Amino acid sequence: MTKTAAAVLCFVSAGTFVSAQDLTSVRLSSLLGEFSTEVQEIPSVQLAFLTTIPSPADRDIQTVPRDLYDREKIAAMPEATGGSQWECLAEALYFEARGESVRGMFAVGEVILNRVDSARFPDTVCDVVNQGTGRRYACQFTYTCDGHAEVISEPRAWERVGKIARLLIDGAPRELTNGATHYHTRAVNPSWARVFTRTAAIDSHLFYRQPVRTASNG
Repeated sequence: MTKTAAAVLCFVSAGTFVSAQDLTSVRLSSLLGEFSTEVQEIPSVQLAFLTTIPSPADRDIQTVPRDLYDREKIAAMPEATGGSQWECLAEALYFEARGESVRGMFAVGEVILNRVDSARFPDTVCDVVNQGTGRRYACQFTYTCDGHAEVISEPRAWERVGKIARLLIDGAPRELTNGATHYHTRAVNPSWARVFTRTAAIDSHLFYRQPVRTASNG
């Protein structure tokens, strides 16, 4: 087995979701490592150019389907699978948004992933979804602490949210909520909604972005 093949095998066997972009980077880096003497003679600027893989957007490669919010397009996609983070996101979409439109489900998913990216919240999907779980009605997502068992009783809805969760984790654009980190249904009016910036209104949910902390406001 070549060093390149061994490196790729090691990379894949780690159990992490691996994109074509990642595999290309591993193969290229390993290949260049086999010619270490020759590589040392290449000017650093040229070497950086050779070893930097342009992003899919720069190469005009479509990484997620067009018409993401079309219910029929989602239905036609193959059934999605994934690890624990995918399952946590799919479960949250099922219990929080399965009755919404496809746009509404994507919007709730955006909030969860925006929280993962924020320093104010945990840094994994599962930790974001389960934040505060264990204290009745004191959690971030009510279904995790309302005292009711989480039972998947609608297989078609579960399949749909699974596909949407997969697309979001794989890099679908977050373009619906303008960076929202919070939402609530139109049936309630939490106190924080009076001070947070509303960014979108989709189906039964209103979306908000938490104010940025500064040195002056602590």
